[in-house]
Amino acid sequence: MENSCTNALPLTVNSSQKKETVCIFGTGDFGRSLGLKMLQCGYAVVFGSRNPQMSSLLPSGAEVLSYSEAAQKSDVIIVAIHRDHYNFFIDLIEVLHGKILVDVSNNLKINQYPESNAEYLAQLVPGAHVVKAFNTISAWALQSGALDASRQVFVCGNDTNAKHRVMDIVRALGLTPLDQGSLIAAKEIENYPLQLFPMWRFPFCLSAALCVFFFFYCVIRDIIYPYVHKKENHIFRLAISIPNRVFPITALILLALVYLPGVIAAILQLYRGTKYQRFPAWLDHWMLCRKQLGLVALGFAFLHAIYTLVIPIRYYVRWRLRNVTVTQVINKKDDPFSTSSALLGDSYVSLGILGFFLFVLLGITSLPSVSNMVNWREFRFVQGLCLHFLVGIPCHDFWPLLEPQLGLKLQRTIELCVWRCTSPNSAI
Repeated sequence: MENSCTNALPLTVNSSQKKETVCIFGTGDFGRSLGLKMLQCGYAVVFGSRNPQMSSLLPSGAEVLSYSEAAQKSDVIIVAIHRDHYNFFIDLIEVLHGKILVDVSNNLKINQYPESNAEYLAQLVPGAHVVKAFNTISAWALQSGALDASRQVFVCGNDTNAKHRVMDIVRALGLTPLDQGSLIAAKEIENYPLQLFPMWRFPFCLSAALCVFFFFYCVIRDIIYPYVHKKENHIFRLAISIPNRVFPITALILLALVYLPGVIAAILQLYRGTKYQRFPAWLDHWMLCRKQLGLVALGFAFLHAIYTLVIPIRYYVRWRLRNVTVTQVINKKDDPFSTSSALLGDSYVSLGILGFFLFVLLGITSLPSVSNMVNWREFRFVQGLCLHFLVGIPCHDFWPLLEPQLGLKLQRTIELCVWRCTSPNSAI
């Protein structure tokens, strides 16, 4: 439990100044946690409750009164009560006239009611200034002080002075207020905590569709076709060989889709002759998902690298290489060294390593902690440089798919090289 207000932001209350009193309606988990945080930051806190005598577990130094008595103690009242219990506000219309009501409630479902809870509260108390805030902060984060990942507080309201007053309180608590405009935005703010990866849904669905398509294509080509025409059973390729082909192709397609919407947007602006028109909804959503598409692509690239590293320990690879070695010994015949095959295999592996390195570099520079340390020109330089080099990398993944004989030759060369390098007798 914190003993003092966080010093992440310098906007704290001076001890020499008179303590500002804040009223909190509700003595639940969130109300108690927020009250404790305010006490630690120098505020005087008064709780409003239906049963003041029965309220317990309140922070030391806080006062608990009835709703009517508590409302008269402060101009700022934080409403930490569920919407179902808002009816008592009708009896407090005169007491709450001109006061600031901060609605912190959330719903159980997205768009559960026709209007937001804050708008409903404003209808019940028309003389008060209703502000929506604090609904994206959890009681656990306030108690434990684990606010590093959730310092942003969305704030909206129709009265500018009331909104700025609430934003000052948010800053005093060491949080970062984000002005979202008028109270109309309250519905979107209330839906935000209920959304599950809203910007990741499209990248996940698209990557899943691409994986399914290429997986079935490879199954038909590498398993079903040989079994129908040659009666060869290659079902063992389902575990590693086919996924190791699907992952890199999916990664490169997703990487291309990261930059494609920018090109479409530029063409659209040139066609319209202006940049002051909104893009279509599908293009706008696509551009907002670019970072997520890039991170999913990087994940597939990592899977491809890991699957490639397990090639030497595969039973099929060890069995085939042992048979080749034994056959050469029995026949007393060795394959002559092929410079072109060696160059081809080394180039194939080198392109893969270089592409993976540039992929990781793109991902690192896209992280907020890294991108915030460079200016816009440096960011564009790194992104553009990596992109120009990545243009030639797709041949690493598409050559074996488009040219089966070339792919088989490359696969055998790589497997032999990797097995020789990792075998215990490789030094002999």
